[in-house]
Amino acid sequence: MQLPLQITFRDIPPSEAIEAAIREKAQKLERYFDRITSCRVIVEAPHKHHHKGKLYEVTIDITIPGHEIVVSRDNHDKHAHEDIYVSIRDAFAAAQRQLEAYVGKMRGEVKTHEMPAHGRVIEITPDHGTILTPDGREVYFHPNSLLNEEFEDLEKGAEVRFAEEEGDKGPKATTVHVIGKHHIE
Repeated sequence: MQLPLQITFRDIPPSEAIEAAIREKAQKLERYFDRITSCRVIVEAPHKHHHKGKLYEVTIDITIPGHEIVVSRDNHDKHAHEDIYVSIRDAFAAAQRQLEAYVGKMRGEVKTHEMPAHGRVIEITPDHGTILTPDGREVYFHPNSLLNEEFEDLEKGAEVRFAEEEGDKGPKATTVHVIGKHHIE
């Protein structure tokens, strides 16, 4: 990290063992993003009147160029967090997930689930077909573009999915996949 790690203890005495565990986890974050400019960690035990054991909360504030990642949770219902090391592990795991998501977003690796274009065949001639899209556009396609059916067997009204590009005479389907046939009445 470019700036030192800052560790703060609230309502619990400082511990070298806990600091060592935090330093180890913070160091591992650099594997996911090597331009972390600061990392502040607050370890606290705010639930003094809890019936069972003391529950620990770990807050992490990571600063990176142009962004800040903050992990802070209220763990009053998680009895696993009676163990301070479990609280530290869970907080750093959440920070790692947020850091990975941010880095993926920066690199443009965010998954998109774009549906392929679809429509219905409205015209068939010996040398081409025409697809009508739900928004009213007509898309031309060549018999060689048809993937899973013979062009001669294709009928008007067949529902298709297709990949589109701009052709010389307007929109053109580069691949056409028949997905069903529905009769429009």
